[in-house]
Amino acid sequence: MSRGLTAVPLPALPEIVPGNDLGRLLAEAWWRLITEDAALAPAPGDVLVVTQKVVSKAEGRIVRLADVEPRPEAVEWARAWDKDPRQVEVVLRESAQVMRMEHGVIISRTHHGYVCANAGVDASNVGAEEVVTLLPEDADRSARGLRHALLEELGVDVGLIVSDSFGRPWRLGITDVALGVSGFRPLDDLRGERDTEGREMRATVVAVADELASTAELASGKTSRQPAVLIRGARLPAGEGTIAGDVLMPLEQDLFT
Repeated sequence: MSRGLTAVPLPALPEIVPGNDLGRLLAEAWWRLITEDAALAPAPGDVLVVTQKVVSKAEGRIVRLADVEPRPEAVEWARAWDKDPRQVEVVLRESAQVMRMEHGVIISRTHHGYVCANAGVDASNVGAEEVVTLLPEDADRSARGLRHALLEELGVDVGLIVSDSFGRPWRLGITDVALGVSGFRPLDDLRGERDTEGREMRATVVAVADELASTAELASGKTSRQPAVLIRGARLPAGEGTIAGDVLMPLEQDLFT
């Protein structure tokens, strides 16, 4: 049976600074949404997708570039590609493995295990000049914390995704993916089930959390100042899981490094 999928941004949050109670701010935004439409009150099966940027800022994962002393390699590469050497230095610090440094782009594997541009270091939508944000130390832990805070504030247990924008190999453009998840399993493993013609599926594992993260980005956009999106109607894989443990590909399965 087909089901409708709803994606509604929560009202805008105030500028987030380190130490803010992000869980409470999200709950307050959801209450404001309810005043506009009572049907959007929290319900079991709902998922709230929250962008990494506000999570990182609330957790103090920011670096002031004035405090950064770049190494010679960072200075040289920044000069060649018209970059800020201090920001390049932060990228190198956040990289467990630099996979490519070409054409002004750094692709690295972070200490978390994500493979992305610039190790997730970002200067956009930070709220201050000369400041960059880092990815959360443990986005799955961040998701669990926000989920539990929302349960206390709203009285309903909802799923929680921490999302960020990543590029894709061999495809232009960016899409949002899940960095952390709580309240459901991020993958829907359909291997062993039958397709519509009765054939056994042997390789189909659906990246549900990533798909929901992308859905949320389409609903909110990049410049709306609405970093949290309610998604309702998705079929969520039951149980608990993590991005770090379930989604990030083990190095021994990586065919390209």
